[in-house]
Amino acid sequence: MSGFDGRIALMTPVARTLEVLELLQSAGVRTATELAERFDVDERTIRRTVDRLRDLGIPIEARPGRYGGYRIAAGWRMPPLMLDENETVAVLAGLLAVPGSGTVPTGHTATATATAIAKIRRSLPARLAARADALLAAAVVGSPDAAPATDPEILLTAADAVRMRRPLTLDYRSGEDVLTRRTLQPHDLVAHRGRWYLVGLDSSSRQRRTFRLDRVRALRPLSGTFPAPAEHRPLEDLLAGFARADYRYRIDLRVRAGYQHIRDRLPAGLAIIEPLGDGADSEIRWWRVTIHAQRLDWLPPKLLALECPVVIDEPAELRDVVRAAASSLAAMAGCDQERPTPS
Repeated sequence: MSGFDGRIALMTPVARTLEVLELLQSAGVRTATELAERFDVDERTIRRTVDRLRDLGIPIEARPGRYGGYRIAAGWRMPPLMLDENETVAVLAGLLAVPGSGTVPTGHTATATATAIAKIRRSLPARLAARADALLAAAVVGSPDAAPATDPEILLTAADAVRMRRPLTLDYRSGEDVLTRRTLQPHDLVAHRGRWYLVGLDSSSRQRRTFRLDRVRALRPLSGTFPAPAEHRPLEDLLAGFARADYRYRIDLRVRAGYQHIRDRLPAGLAIIEPLGDGADSEIRWWRVTIHAQRLDWLPPKLLALECPVVIDEPAELRDVVRAAASSLAAMAGCDQERPTPS
């Protein structure tokens, strides 16, 4: 007997109808023969099932020919969705990271996002609903961007541990492809630029550590709980950690401008900005700007975009990089004089 499993033989017409709908939503075209074999019924039964879906208002097209079959037609109204557990988690995670949402979406986007999350939440079985609640309660969302996918099971386990203050062991593969095992008291689950980050107290070093969830290979909750962390700002702390990361170069600059002028061009995850000397009440003043970076070649355009006085204190190599970039720009500015005359 063909089909998903032994349940097919006992499947009721309603259950079969829902399963057919799920199959039609997961592929472009399904033939009657394929569907009949999947459910161990004849093609006539499949045609009746399709007619039942049409009676429910679902626009199903029949395509004739050798490669024909059934498919859901494009229409003004989205048909009912049937999602498995991993797909449901993926949708919830995506809604949390609505582009431009920040921690809380605004305007029409906020309403649409909130109602979509509520509808999905109401449709979940009790076991998955509790884990989804942990994800919604624990997640702090920053700026979205494209990034590697995170295993939904790992995401749910992390969210549950943050919410319940339960320690974890995790197998983590670093950017240098080194696999280590850590024990962590997870304090925060933060989404930023499309990536999910788990932040907490490393039991070995007793230091606050940040882990990208897409690099976590296994995540296991441990027994017991830990005290709630001191009050803090999860997203701001994450970005400050990025700005202080241990890279090859520490860049120290003095910049004269308004704070917001600098911050708009050097975001919190990139630069630390601190006041220098007197004049704290003045909008335009000197600031100490610190950047940690693995390379220097991308910095000249950033410094040029500041459009204000900048002094490079460290490292000396950055001055050489800036001089080389300035020479290249000067050569480009004078290229009209060297351009061959058209014949």
